[in-house]
Amino acid sequence: MSADRREPPERHTVVSADCHAGADLLDYRPYLAKGFHDEFDAWAAAYVNPYEDLTADTADRNWNSGLRLAELERDGIVAEVVFPNTVPPFFPSGSLMAPAPTAGEFERRWAGLRAHNRWLADFCAAAPGRRAGVFQILLNDVGEAVREVRWAVAAGLKGGLLLPGTPPGSGLPELYSSAYDPIWAVCEELGVPVNHHAGSASPPLGEEPAARAVFMVETTWFSHRALWHLIFGGAFRRHPGLRLVLTEQGSGWIPGVLDMLDYYHGRLVAGASKAVTAESRFGAGLAASMGEGPSRVWRDNCFVGASFMRPHEVPLRHRIGLDKIMWGSDYPHDEGTYPYSREGLRAAYAGLPAAEVAAMAGGNAARVYGFDLDLLDAVAAEVGPTVEEIAEPLEEPPADATSPVFARGGAVRVW
Repeated sequence: MSADRREPPERHTVVSADCHAGADLLDYRPYLAKGFHDEFDAWAAAYVNPYEDLTADTADRNWNSGLRLAELERDGIVAEVVFPNTVPPFFPSGSLMAPAPTAGEFERRWAGLRAHNRWLADFCAAAPGRRAGVFQILLNDVGEAVREVRWAVAAGLKGGLLLPGTPPGSGLPELYSSAYDPIWAVCEELGVPVNHHAGSASPPLGEEPAARAVFMVETTWFSHRALWHLIFGGAFRRHPGLRLVLTEQGSGWIPGVLDMLDYYHGRLVAGASKAVTAESRFGAGLAASMGEGPSRVWRDNCFVGASFMRPHEVPLRHRIGLDKIMWGSDYPHDEGTYPYSREGLRAAYAGLPAAEVAAMAGGNAARVYGFDLDLLDAVAAEVGPTVEEIAEPLEEPPADATSPVFARGGAVRVW
């Protein structure tokens, strides 16, 4: 398969496959069902936001549409896939990090997420063709989730569904469960990408001093689990048009994990190697339920939102798949590349064929999320980085850059 649809023009059309946004807390109120307004007023009056970046002077990057467009354009980016960032109504924290609600919490939390989705539809409509909003669901009520998928598509949210995690202790069925088949079915039917973002699948770790360090070490691994859950659970066999995107989890881990999954597939699925193995007794029924092997499923159904892709990951691009990789700036997070996205692209992609850069920096995301490249090319002709600029190696990172893409000292977290 070709990595992109055409030769790149003089400037790259850069689409960030990983940005974050959300409303200021009180601005969610008009989008919340009226029956919850009194409860919301009381909750909001008592809520103390725990995030410094959401109380800082720069917090309006999350919701100020004009400011956001201007900053992204100055950074060379013409379109974005918009994941959540702020705290929706009735949530204890940002929704990406919040644990699954209890039965008693579900109704209010669900109302809060639906308010975010409706705000997001308006936010994306304020910049036609430039934003693909990722809408949210909860897995506690599959029927409600399916109805929200249909609403979101009708509302023009093209970024797809944000799949929550089911970490140990969540009380939810594991992601390999067929209980979620109605969600996979409606996403396949409507061409909705299923996004799984880092941070949403880790179990609570308590308040000990080591907890934050352990979270940083383990969080991407817990997010990777969605890949093998859906593969071994047979979701892609039953729904061959389903597309899974794994975002902000790195990309260097993918070839090794696929090798490992192929190994277990061969050992567990009787007949895969025309020989009975010790493990095949544990794999009874897998051959019929899961279908193709993991590497084939990756080639046919999966993509990676390779946020601020780092130089040590780039040599693996052909093993990952040139048509699978979607660069992201992670705007407006501190670990993102803003305001040095041009330098971040140079750090990762300098010296590569221009067509490969064009695919990873924008063409693949345009295809997966349905952006109109003709529209975006016209914007990029004014603000995009030139092909020559990105081809030039970055000798020295910006002194005040905070993104890991600029970190020195070798490879980091390739698993």
